[in-house]
Amino acid sequence: MTDTARLLQQHSFIELGARQRAKALLDAGSFRELIDPFQRVISPWLARQNVVPQADDGVIIAKGTLAGQPVVLAAIEGAFQGGSLGEVGGAKIAGALELAAQDNRNGIPTAAILLLETGGVRLQEANLGLAAIADIHAAIVDLRQYQPVVGVIAGSVGCFGGMSIAAGLCSHLIVTREARLGLNGPQVIEQEAGIAEYDSRDRPFIWSVSGGEQRFATGLVDAYVRDDVAEIVANVGACLQQDVPPNPPRRAPVGPGEAREAAPSFPSSVPQEGSRRGLNWFQALTRGATPVAGLPASILAADTATTRFIAVIPDPANPFPRARQGEVGLLEGWGLAKAVDEAIQADHAAITKRNIIAIVDVPSQAYGRREEEQGIHQALAAAADAYARARLAGHRVVALLVGKAMSGAFLAHGYQANRLIALRDPGVQVHAMGKASAARVTQRSVEALETLAASVPPMAYDIDSYASLGLLWETLSVAQVEQPSAEDVSRVQACLAQALADIGPDDRDLSSRRGAANRAASAKVRQLLREQWQ
Repeated sequence: MTDTARLLQQHSFIELGARQRAKALLDAGSFRELIDPFQRVISPWLARQNVVPQADDGVIIAKGTLAGQPVVLAAIEGAFQGGSLGEVGGAKIAGALELAAQDNRNGIPTAAILLLETGGVRLQEANLGLAAIADIHAAIVDLRQYQPVVGVIAGSVGCFGGMSIAAGLCSHLIVTREARLGLNGPQVIEQEAGIAEYDSRDRPFIWSVSGGEQRFATGLVDAYVRDDVAEIVANVGACLQQDVPPNPPRRAPVGPGEAREAAPSFPSSVPQEGSRRGLNWFQALTRGATPVAGLPASILAADTATTRFIAVIPDPANPFPRARQGEVGLLEGWGLAKAVDEAIQADHAAITKRNIIAIVDVPSQAYGRREEEQGIHQALAAAADAYARARLAGHRVVALLVGKAMSGAFLAHGYQANRLIALRDPGVQVHAMGKASAARVTQRSVEALETLAASVPPMAYDIDSYASLGLLWETLSVAQVEQPSAEDVSRVQACLAQALADIGPDDRDLSSRRGAANRAASAKVRQLLREQWQ
């Protein structure tokens, strides 16, 4: 067959919309959509910002079969809001994966397929989108224990932001030549690091870094296929027939073995760049603890008799310049994974697992060309995966927010905790993106963004607005947040002890964060999914 004849016989997958892609993948006649557009479960936040919502919120959930095997399929519509995920769409994906995991625990084998055309968090719903993506990460790790979770990135939007971490968590990941995969979008890197670091208009350069062919060549995806429906169906079907792969997927040209090792002692001097809060609180809470060796200089870990404390701190000598002020980059992602994995392995046979306390003071993920080339999304996926597996294995995990908890850095370090505690202080902030970049992406000024955030809690940066979303277990006031006093440390230690005591032996998911009025749409989505599941 000539190349021309072969091309004429191809049926483009990329040219299909999300619903058509879902139908094309599933066996004929097996497609059944859950929460379809006629039920009009729409975002409660977009109309407030003069953004027209979509009846399915840009996410299609379907049950059906592929080659006779039961699957649940989630397809993201890249044509709506750039495939970004808000509260409703994120809850649809997370809720469907959660129900698939429950099916498997009940003896009903149900695998999952994710069609990923997404820019990540929808900034108009920033913190609810970020929370929903954390739920998706948790659900993938849970379901992956039983059945494959197969991700497909075809084009033309690509897969970025927190959903690139989700892609890294998949059992199998398939891409086409037209696909792109990376943690940070080109415009965001240019905004944060400058055009010399990353030119968002240089298309050949962008595809040479994050394009499907390059990602396959560097081992960051498992299969590279043509833009052809039949070929994609065959490859997804082959993935579903494979045994459940070992936990976790380890796709990366840079891994934990290449992280610089630090001496098993804590820094004697405070770094000159970046926030000091994480370091100060780590030192205050771990006096007399045993340092953990073998981690990058930017990762601190220490053990008491019952608890491992972990923090990310600035490292002015970091070989990756974009990760010198406390950002979570390649070394930090793999280093966090190593610190948590070691605790899981050491306590594997123990009846009582050690507690894990994540001290969170992370201004962002690292925005850099080298980070993207070497798969920063996979490094952060390894960290999120380790925290989620620790929780599922019975470790009680608490995140203490003492400074900024931003975007992918928070997803990797802290968001998979059973409980979240935040110090009440203007310097403690949670968000999906820095203000300048968020303003550029949403095409607003920083001032307009701040004005809008006053009436749209998910868009706000302050901790009280975040608390109104129901995601925090507790907020706590201290006298000296930068350099804690003995009394401050005692208060925080007591709060941590209460949070750990609140985590029951079967409390291994993230459901405790649901129920707030500002997250009512998430609850409605999960209720409808349960009603329509069988």
